[in-house]
Amino acid sequence: MALTCDCPMSQPGPTLAATCGGGAFMLFMGLLEVFLRSQCDLEDPCGRTQFRSHMDSVYDFIVIGGGSAGSVVASRLSEVPQWRVLLLEAGFDEPTGAQVPSMFLNFIGSSIDWGYSTEPEPAACLGEEGRRCYWPRGKVLGGTSVMNGMMYMRGSRKDYDSWAEAGIEGWSYDDVLPFFLKSEDNKQLDKMDSGFHATGGPLTVAQFPYHPPLSYSLIKAAEEIGNEFRDLNGESHTGFSIAQTTNRNGSRLSVARAFLRPARDRHNLHVMLNATVTKILINQTTRQAYAVQVRNSHGGTETIFANNEIILSAGAVASPQILQLSGVGDPAVLRRAGVTPIVPLLGVGRNLHNHVAHFLNFRVNDNDTAPLNWATAMEYLLFRDGLMAGTGISEVTGFINTKYADPAGDNPDIQIFFGGFLADCAKTGMVGERIGNGSRSIQIFPTVLRPKSRGRLEIASADPFAYPKIYANYLTHPDDVKTLVEGIKFAIKLSETKALKRYGVKLDKTPVKGCEKIKFGCDAYWECAVRMQTAPENHQAGSCKMGPRGNPLAVVDNLLQVQGVDRLRVADASVLPAVTSGNTNAPAVMVGERAADFIKQRWLQVHSRAVSITMRMTNCN
Repeated sequence: MALTCDCPMSQPGPTLAATCGGGAFMLFMGLLEVFLRSQCDLEDPCGRTQFRSHMDSVYDFIVIGGGSAGSVVASRLSEVPQWRVLLLEAGFDEPTGAQVPSMFLNFIGSSIDWGYSTEPEPAACLGEEGRRCYWPRGKVLGGTSVMNGMMYMRGSRKDYDSWAEAGIEGWSYDDVLPFFLKSEDNKQLDKMDSGFHATGGPLTVAQFPYHPPLSYSLIKAAEEIGNEFRDLNGESHTGFSIAQTTNRNGSRLSVARAFLRPARDRHNLHVMLNATVTKILINQTTRQAYAVQVRNSHGGTETIFANNEIILSAGAVASPQILQLSGVGDPAVLRRAGVTPIVPLLGVGRNLHNHVAHFLNFRVNDNDTAPLNWATAMEYLLFRDGLMAGTGISEVTGFINTKYADPAGDNPDIQIFFGGFLADCAKTGMVGERIGNGSRSIQIFPTVLRPKSRGRLEIASADPFAYPKIYANYLTHPDDVKTLVEGIKFAIKLSETKALKRYGVKLDKTPVKGCEKIKFGCDAYWECAVRMQTAPENHQAGSCKMGPRGNPLAVVDNLLQVQGVDRLRVADASVLPAVTSGNTNAPAVMVGERAADFIKQRWLQVHSRAVSITMRMTNCN
């Protein structure tokens, strides 16, 4: 049984009851929350980072955003004891309930979610209200790593090698692999491909303790139609797997838990929550970033100065937004919003893109799996095992080549995700959604890994609290639609295998609203369906694109330095020139590791030279 702790109990974020609702089940979730908060490894009142409401006015480094990259940057820079580091996070600390793997969907739409929406889409999300796609993003210490599915997926070798081939020096797969390994503490090293994994890093990587029986059947179904079971972070990126995740002993391991809590006793690291950066101050003559303006938790505005650098790690939406508010971007966009241009940089907010998917619903027969009740809850509370210690069949994933991908290139163009058998609050309080007569629904959703459609983001005003306008432009490139339709055909083929017959898996053929007049199942029908019911995969990237120095549409160079601005870097998924082929949390951590390494190379050398000069002067005297 997990140990309890006598430290004062903090109450970060929304409760499970607040995220669920639903009559008597709300009482169950409220009581479950009480028991969860008594578990020291989940509530962790003794181990949480020490937060401060009032900061000093000067630091060596200021990190904006405590998400998947920012938490890494702040932690790694604070390893140098003589550097004073400030981390600014617009949200609060992560909720206790978010530590439970099976509850990962509960916090979408809650107070720790920015809750962005796109502008009306011309070719996607046509069945949604106002033709807008919903973009959940974490507004919490740890960022979206507090509310994602925890899947650890780096992307393909080709992703990174293509960046190097495009002139981005130092970003090939062989260049970035050591930084993935630096973070990793793999608990199943003996089961993974040799040479591609490591132990001893802050980020624990392992499969969940609990696997629904259907997970194994999905793997068998994939093998039945020619898809091998593989370590998808190893030698090959094509195949199927029960994925490794960022969990530690059956509970979520956010990047904040992995990197910031172990650094909580460092006196040189300060963390300020509920602190919204409204502007980065840049000297108009020297083009040097020197301070940030912050709206603090008391509603006041303060200016905090950086002796060395400012690192912007606010994510694919907020990073370009903050740059534009600071006068860095397309002058036409800035002037329309009432912001004076300081550094003309056309690429800020451009190249925005995301993985895009379509949900297919299936019915399966299941009379064996118990609902979420006190028996399953106690199994988790006592042993960190059982239904609550996983994400149902969401742990399974696969990477396939459609006819539009090179089958010999190990650079798949579709990722297959699954959903169902999830022990969350749901509408019924059951594990997944029960339909009746021993049936439940599951989902298979193919996802386009290398989308060609590109969008943009721009501020509408100089108000830092007004959300930017997001033009995702999903499915505006016809190749994205064609690829997604091929992914749908594969998902249906998978459902018809012998391995899944015993579950009675059957496609729900209820026509998508708006596509009723088209013959169900033909290509034209699916083309209509994906446009009406578009599912963004929430792997937004590219809006502060990295590129070779001098590239007019690149925002940062290969050292993540903002072009035309000294002492300012961007480090998060926004710098990815093209979104990686898979979940983006692991690449964001890697970007954070690289940024910290670049910064250390620059400023430790400066310190070393200064010490050397001082010693020579002392010797002369």
